[in-house]
Amino acid sequence: VLCSINSIIHNPRAPVIIYKKSKGGAQNFSKDIVQDCGFEHLVPIIEMWADELTSLKGLYKSLKILSAELVPWHNLKKLDENEGVKVEDLLLMVDTMLEEIENKKESSNMPNFQTLQAIVSHFQKLFDVKSLNGVYPRMNEVYTRLGEMSNAVRNLQELLELDSSSSLYVVVSTVGKLCKIINEDVNKQVKQVLGPEDLQSIINKLEEHEEFFPAFQAFTNDLLEIL
Repeated sequence: VLCSINSIIHNPRAPVIIYKKSKGGAQNFSKDIVQDCGFEHLVPIIEMWADELTSLKGLYKSLKILSAELVPWHNLKKLDENEGVKVEDLLLMVDTMLEEIENKKESSNMPNFQTLQAIVSHFQKLFDVKSLNGVYPRMNEVYTRLGEMSNAVRNLQELLELDSSSSLYVVVSTVGKLCKIINEDVNKQVKQVLGPEDLQSIINKLEEHEEFFPAFQAFTNDLLEIL
């Protein structure tokens, strides 16, 4: 049994061996005495480990108080006197508190309630939304209209062979110039087709046609009915 305990103490997984000064004579053991007696060095080590395990209860109580301040909504597992305190329970408490601290850091970057309220009120004024229930539908409508406008502008930029970074002013100005050119060209074509007559004479003829055509159309319909 002593050999098994000795192998456990010297195992790399074992805690660092530190003799507590409160244990009388433990720090005065010499190598000669250890070699002569063989296992006397085990006693102060095991006592020291026992004290460390006992102090886990105090650490648990301190962490419980700290946890009640940081995460009061977490129900901590009650300490079973028969089982004692487990290191994994303490690690779980510490991880829970660290996670809460990280969440608080992230939430601290969020705007406060007054700022959010001001943003919503400003949106209602800009887009004429009278109630909070209408905010989300209007947001969706604005998003949809914005997407349609963006697609239309992008298509115009491609049709007009403009750069994708061109502003709306440039797009509208280019479309206006094209319309002006087209209108001028149409006027020229109309004059070429209709001959040298002035536009006023053409208008007069169209007005005469509008006066005659309805009566002629009625006569034609009656004739078709008779036939």
